[in-house]
Amino acid sequence: MAFFEHLIAAVVIAVAAPALSAIVFPFAVRRLSGFMSDRLGPNRVGPAGLLQPMADFLKLLLKEDITPDRSDRLLFMLAPVIAFITPVLAISIIPFSQGFTIANLNVGLVYVVAFGSFTVLGILLAGWASHNKYSLLGGLRSVAQMVSYEVPMILNIIIIAMLVGSLSLNNVVGAQGRVWFIAVQPLAFVVFIIAGMAELNRTPFDLPEAESELVGGYMTEYGGMRFGFFYGLVEWGNATIWSLTGATLFLGGWRGPFAGSPGWLILKVLVLVFVVIWFFSTFPRLQIDQLMNFAWKVLIPLSLVNLGVTGLLIILLPNNFLPPVAAFSWVSVIAFILLFQPVLKKSLIHKRLRRAAA
Repeated sequence: MAFFEHLIAAVVIAVAAPALSAIVFPFAVRRLSGFMSDRLGPNRVGPAGLLQPMADFLKLLLKEDITPDRSDRLLFMLAPVIAFITPVLAISIIPFSQGFTIANLNVGLVYVVAFGSFTVLGILLAGWASHNKYSLLGGLRSVAQMVSYEVPMILNIIIIAMLVGSLSLNNVVGAQGRVWFIAVQPLAFVVFIIAGMAELNRTPFDLPEAESELVGGYMTEYGGMRFGFFYGLVEWGNATIWSLTGATLFLGGWRGPFAGSPGWLILKVLVLVFVVIWFFSTFPRLQIDQLMNFAWKVLIPLSLVNLGVTGLLIILLPNNFLPPVAAFSWVSVIAFILLFQPVLKKSLIHKRLRRAAA
């Protein structure tokens, strides 16, 4: 009986969490973006606009479902489902409390990284199957972007695994009983945030669906509920999984200041989703060359240095490595923040002068 109760709870959480995020977070984006840009946001449907998600759902449900004549129909229909695998399966290894994890794997970090790649497969299939040049370009951009930014994200996940000495997410949460890893590895957290934005295709890294260049990117030919599947369940479902993973790795998971509970985890997820929305309303979209250069010339070397120094300190000081690791990471992240703008400005000026001379 206990097995079936656990199974039912697992299915409900795995399906309900992405579905709830698809309802709540798009509405939150519109309201918070409106507030940040001195606009009202949705406020007509229901009290304070709270029924706007239901209106959007009905609109998408009643729209005609069109499949392009020259598309690969099977792949066109399967692409959103394949992309949706990531949020459904990845949530199963997140510890929600001390006694509840759907699947307590001793290689949970490897599991998260492995299943995180399913989204890019769905996006690439959507672009290829649509038989549309804009969709294909959006799909190829997504592959290049996700592969590039997956590298620094994995490097920083490895740093957390080195600090804990385990790949289990339960052990990661347990190791943060006294101090959260955001205080020990702020540099890894900053890189995780930036790489996560690129992985989620959120502004300023939303090149795969850049409407000013690619109409709608890989979603150009999708309409009705299939479009809603991509935009709501896949994009915001992945944002939820990324926030759950970040909260578990760096913010203590379900642990709180006084007592641990799933409520603390949900609060930390909301904070990280707010960061996603904040980025969306603040930064302009990057160019594709800037996007790729930032991953390969900045984030990956920075992550490799952080990984190497952290590993060296763990070897040299096996019994007391957290203070020196924290000191190095704080100095590095402060230097990164202070030097980023002047170095970038100098680089842009040099590039413009070189182009003018040519």
